Amino acid sequence: MRNLWGWFTRLWVVGVLWLAASPLWAAHAYGQFGDVKYPTGFTHFGYVNPQAPKGGEIVLVPPTRQSNFDKYNPFTLKGSAPPGLTGLLFDTLLTGTMDEPTTAYGLLARDVAVAPDKKSVTFELHPLARFHTGDPVLAADVKFSFERLTSKEAAPQYRTYFSEVKAVVVEGERRIRFDFVRPSSELPLIVGSLPVFSRAWGQTATGHKPLDQLVTDIPIGSGPYTIGPVQFGKDITYVRDPNYWARDLNVRRGLYNFDRITYKIYKDSTAQLEAFKAGEFDYIQAFIAREWARAYTGRQFERGEIVKAELQHRNAGDFQGFLFNTRRTKFQDVRVRQAIALAMDYEWMNRQLFYNAYTRVRGFFVGSDFEAKGRPGSDELALLEPLRAQLSAAVFDEDVPLPPTTSLDPASGHSLRDHLRQARDLLQAAGWTIQDGQLRNAKGEVFRIEFLDNSGSMGRVVTPYAKNLEKLGFEVQYKVIDFALLQKRMDVFDFDIISNRTVGSEAPGTELLERFGSKAADTEGSGNVIGIKSPVVDALLDKAVSAQTRPQLVAALRALDRVLRHGHYVVPHWYGAVHRVAWRAGKFGKPEVMPLYYQPEAWVTSVWWSTQVDKKN
Repeated sequence: MRNLWGWFTRLWVVGVLWLAASPLWAAHAYGQFGDVKYPTGFTHFGYVNPQAPKGGEIVLVPPTRQSNFDKYNPFTLKGSAPPGLTGLLFDTLLTGTMDEPTTAYGLLARDVAVAPDKKSVTFELHPLARFHTGDPVLAADVKFSFERLTSKEAAPQYRTYFSEVKAVVVEGERRIRFDFVRPSSELPLIVGSLPVFSRAWGQTATGHKPLDQLVTDIPIGSGPYTIGPVQFGKDITYVRDPNYWARDLNVRRGLYNFDRITYKIYKDSTAQLEAFKAGEFDYIQAFIAREWARAYTGRQFERGEIVKAELQHRNAGDFQGFLFNTRRTKFQDVRVRQAIALAMDYEWMNRQLFYNAYTRVRGFFVGSDFEAKGRPGSDELALLEPLRAQLSAAVFDEDVPLPPTTSLDPASGHSLRDHLRQARDLLQAAGWTIQDGQLRNAKGEVFRIEFLDNSGSMGRVVTPYAKNLEKLGFEVQYKVIDFALLQKRMDVFDFDIISNRTVGSEAPGTELLERFGSKAADTEGSGNVIGIKSPVVDALLDKAVSAQTRPQLVAALRALDRVLRHGHYVVPHWYGAVHRVAWRAGKFGKPEVMPLYYQPEAWVTSVWWSTQVDKKN
């Protein structure tokens, strides 16, 4: 549901050119493990149309089902910023691509140089780089942005992401160096993803407003768009900057072609779909299989007025599931969490609700090289053996847990009845028994579970799931609340079970500290909504973040996936192998070459163009 860092993680997954023997080696790109597709002097990325005309407009809705926005500042915890703002208004030092998951190229930074010991990176800023005000982008602005984002005024996630940066040193007007706590092949990419804004943003006669007091002050960035017409909380239009400093750079050629990009906000998903059919906006991504099969129909589709497509991609599978809040005592026993997971009959749901459109999520890195399988291999064991005393024997002696598979054959031992029986035994072992028809502990307290949702779309999933849980004696409540309220409750960890989706990554790294690290567990607004506080997990995260080769990264993440799955922290959901999208026919063009790794919204807004403009424009 929340993908606060969709833009961030897409940029982090970038790679690094190997260093030469010289003390410092500057290049146009950086590759974490050495692969860079485009050489110095390349003209454009292979998945764009360098001759795409500029002009026209696209109107779309946010894929997050956002129901409101009340500020322009995307970097603070309180409130909701409008969709699309960060990626359209703020340039970064480096920019990633959609066909290389582990490579980034210079944007604000003309050159990137990594020290031979990998303990620092130096960026030389492009002399043409300008903010929307016309002021040059200088090293002082980069340092200012970093210091503001890592202060207590900003959302706490930033402090986690940049926690391995020891110092930021301005070496010249357009030269800046980041020093690291320890050698790292990933950190140059992380600091390269820093969104840079002007020191003039929030400046007053007496100094600067605190970052968390910048609410409706128009951000001053250097990106391809500026903020245009706004109906606060309802819709926002971004206007292409005709003087965009990077419009002729190879990393921007053929990109950001629309004169206007408008996001519309709808509080109700049904109203949103009907508005799309009525022509109120141009493009939508579908996430619900039932709607895709039954609601994306009608005369507009039959007459070809609306294109309905399932787009192929090579993204790692998105992680999605019901996440337990283990800060609550009732969810701290792994047997309880395992029992609750056994009550979900996914096979029935896939047949009856999803039109067999999905595959069950198996782990936290599904569909990637990082997914744990079977028993640990020698590379995993090398990491797990020093931690054996803190782990259950099952981690070493048993296959990695898979979600339960429900069979229709009553003799299989895997029917729903069998699963509920196993769940009952686990609950009993954990001290929960049925008394007067309700599941109670030794104190007589009833086991109540509250599922929270912001759209109502999970109701058809929770309802049959709740019936199975009620057979075990649970008292279940399903509550639909506004997105903003749900966000606030998630920020302060005020929930039992939440449905959450995390976009898959082809090269996970430092962002995992924010998702699973112990420090993040106690930090309001963090991505560690589960509340995992485990020295073992922290140790494996450290191995992942400090990996110097891809095999090291693979081993660390497989071990991490294995340990997390033995913890039964989630009830796994499902994922699709394609992007389901629909758009207004005849209005847009797109390159014949599809990128390999992409999210549809970013691809559409950055690569597509309007066919209703003069190509000479």
